[in-house]
Amino acid sequence: METEDHDLRRKLVQQNQRLLQNLNTQRHCSCEVRQLVSEIIGQKIAASTEIRLPFYSDYGNNIKLGERVFINANVMMVDLGGITIENDVLIGPGAYLISVNHKLDPQHRKELELKPVVIKQNAWIGAKATILPGVTVGKNAVVAANAVVTKDVPANTVVAGNPAKIIKKLQNKRSS
Repeated sequence: METEDHDLRRKLVQQNQRLLQNLNTQRHCSCEVRQLVSEIIGQKIAASTEIRLPFYSDYGNNIKLGERVFINANVMMVDLGGITIENDVLIGPGAYLISVNHKLDPQHRKELELKPVVIKQNAWIGAKATILPGVTVGKNAVVAANAVVTKDVPANTVVAGNPAKIIKKLQNKRSS
């Protein structure tokens, strides 16, 4: 059973890599980018979502994108464990969203640990930030550039550093 899962996963990754190579090496208008990314993730991308190239993922099928999402260039999504990006999220250039890890035990190092990443509504992930497996970034939260996020980020906060720590609480000017 494990071998069958591994073989299926390998085939899906190979298919994803072919689609990504086409996406990242050819000229495409924004509607073609959305169409190709839709094929990669298996979900129709909203016309309000913008994805700048190059865009990378390892698996593709476990990415869920909301509406009015902006993904800047050179973003990598390691999505086998699942990545959910809600509406109105901004992701800066070179950010990494990682939902997979390997076990620490040397005897089981090649085994995978899958933990989903969730980016809540209106969050902003800064340039070259890294979101590690199992992390949820709360609504309206900001992850500063180059931050390494190892634990959940509360709503309406700004985190920075390695490991990321809360540096500011945001005041919501309007009620919602």
